[in-house]
Amino acid sequence: MGNPILQFGTSRFLQAHVDLFTSEALAAGRALGEITVVQTTSSAESRARIDALRAARRYPVRIRGRRHGETIDRVVDCTAITEALHATEDWARLRERVACEVRAIVSNTGDSGYALFDDDGADLLDGARSPRGFAAKLAVLLHERFRAGGAPVTLLPCELVARNGDTLRDLVIAVARRWEADAAFVDYLIGGCVWVNSLVDRIVSEPIHPVGAIAEPYALWAVGRTAGMTLPCEHPDIVVTDDLERYERRKLLLLNLGHTVLAEQWLARGGMSDMTVGAAMDDPVYRAPLEAVWNDEVMPVFDALGEHDAALAYLDEVRDRFSNPFLAHRLADIAGNHDMKKARRLRPAVELARTLKLPIGQPHLTAALG
Repeated sequence: MGNPILQFGTSRFLQAHVDLFTSEALAAGRALGEITVVQTTSSAESRARIDALRAARRYPVRIRGRRHGETIDRVVDCTAITEALHATEDWARLRERVACEVRAIVSNTGDSGYALFDDDGADLLDGARSPRGFAAKLAVLLHERFRAGGAPVTLLPCELVARNGDTLRDLVIAVARRWEADAAFVDYLIGGCVWVNSLVDRIVSEPIHPVGAIAEPYALWAVGRTAGMTLPCEHPDIVVTDDLERYERRKLLLLNLGHTVLAEQWLARGGMSDMTVGAAMDDPVYRAPLEAVWNDEVMPVFDALGEHDAALAYLDEVRDRFSNPFLAHRLADIAGNHDMKKARRLRPAVELARTLKLPIGQPHLTAALG
């Protein structure tokens, strides 16, 4: 019998997030089962991780940082991944796994994971070879399950895409329709598969080679409640919610916005190339304007939405996370694609304040937006 959890992606994030949760849940008897992980790229680093997982079937995650005033430095031995496949080389075995055994599919396929490719054509539905794109891979694998009469399967994408479950569903359906697949298969994708929106939140700062990761203590997997879904495990850091948008808003307007406000100051001041978020939090020149934005320009938005207490608790967590003495999170890295990030992270706070007719000026945010 194969593993009930299938994971596309070998990233250090997943190692320190879903895979760690499942390892801890297995020890407590609260997991669906073990994980089969699939390498979807030709990356040499991913290959090294797959080879290491095949050899050892375990890896370390070091949790380092501060939370609730306490310094944490511990190592978790993660043992949930017991099978490691390559999407191309092990395609036949992967088809077998999805056809009958898998109950939950997790993914984090990176920036290009949702790309569609013209060379992925309808001839791939025969299953003889692996498609190039992730959505096309899923279309073929789910078609195999459909033909085998497999039970409903839950798909839980972890990519940082708004409404990631709905987005992935629509992509897979678009692939199936482009290939002129049977209408019954499209109906199966809509009604026989459970597509779940979720939000992941954890800073995983460094890899441990060949496999493993260093991560902060804070972790969250907020999962939108969806009829018929099957979760990989139960864990204290997994929250099932009827209002995923609240979690997305808190992360965007407090954590992501905070990073971009610091990056804006760093660029304006010509800061040192190796300056970190932690160093900025220790410097009043950077910290004071950030606190002013959080307290005077963003928190009133949460107050008006009736979300004050939850937002304030999350902001306290963010302060701890930004001040993590073990996390080398460089402002130079955060400042990449800065104009796009400002529009994505700062503008919603200004637009919400305007929509809610709040009597606040938001001078720092409006100046940054230009």
